[in-house]
Amino acid sequence: MLIKNCNIVYLDKIEKGTIHIEDGKIKEINPINCSDKNIYDANGLYISPGFIDVHIHGAGGFDTMDGSSEAIKGIAKTIVKHGTTAFLPTTMTVSVDDIRKSLKVIKMLKENSSDIPHVLGVHLEGPFINPKAIGAQNPKYVLSPSISLYKDLIDKYEDIIISITLAPEIAGATELIQYFSSKDIICSAGHTAATYDEAILGIKHGISHATHLFNAMTTLNHRSPGVVGAIFDSSITTEVICDGIHIAYPVLRIAFKQKGTDNVLLISDAMMACGMKNGEYSLGGQKVIVNNDEARLENGALAGSVLTIDKAVRNVYKNSNLPLYEIIKMATYNGAKHCKVDNHKGLIKEGFDADLILFDEDINIKKVFILGKEAYSAIN
Repeated sequence: MLIKNCNIVYLDKIEKGTIHIEDGKIKEINPINCSDKNIYDANGLYISPGFIDVHIHGAGGFDTMDGSSEAIKGIAKTIVKHGTTAFLPTTMTVSVDDIRKSLKVIKMLKENSSDIPHVLGVHLEGPFINPKAIGAQNPKYVLSPSISLYKDLIDKYEDIIISITLAPEIAGATELIQYFSSKDIICSAGHTAATYDEAILGIKHGISHATHLFNAMTTLNHRSPGVVGAIFDSSITTEVICDGIHIAYPVLRIAFKQKGTDNVLLISDAMMACGMKNGEYSLGGQKVIVNNDEARLENGALAGSVLTIDKAVRNVYKNSNLPLYEIIKMATYNGAKHCKVDNHKGLIKEGFDADLILFDEDINIKKVFILGKEAYSAIN
């Protein structure tokens, strides 16, 4: 297949060009001679790698914790319409049995999910977190950090664990952080009441990422820098929920300036109401009320989001001075690096997977390709 007349979004620039796709890969960019008769004229649309969401709980009425193949596929089929071509289903702080049930399904789909957005593995959000920064997690199922408890929790599914969110200040966390580092698992600080010093100590022992920046963590104060201060004062990566609700746009702009776009990932943190109407839903077994794009527990705490990555990109594009290619990088290549698939995903580059999206100047998704096959089209 040949996609011509498109604005190609590279890592550091945007240029008009043509992309030749063959056998699920980007075979050639701007081919001089190509006999492929399957030609699509993009008529000036942008083309970029598909979005990679490394933190998403649900969408389309489905939740990762449903623990079924139908649920994960339902999430995938909802978010593909918004340009996401790969993701990490994210678990909650729930019972060990429920987590294992979801891990079993995620492992199966990671090995067999070529026809839907790729399941790259799993992000465990908890259960080794601080009840003082519980957010929308369920305090009933919080566990004390322990290597033995972790091994019991993940059972035989350690090979699909990409990242885990924990609180570094809790007793036992240091040993667990060091264990994750030895296994090349990303350890992310989140749902934490750590001081600046405790967070920095965790980073020294192997924490390399921070979960939903500013949310469910100690804030930046001029005398108490907190976890946010440790994130800003270190080279670890972090993730942001750009819905205009979780973080005010001026604060987002400050974060981008401080961390640089190489170290920030756009995530959705979406829950099952993503793509659905206002109403009552659940997250981690807790009742969630969704109204005007806000998902909250009955106590008023934010309970994930109903955000999609295309909207996150649009929000940043409209509320910052960042060039589009840098924003796209935060939604694609940075996630690929996070999941250690940046040798074949996350870039428009010859030999890379043809997970591609076409969109207009307002970031409206027009077509989605997964491994070169059309997975969604808004164009008749």
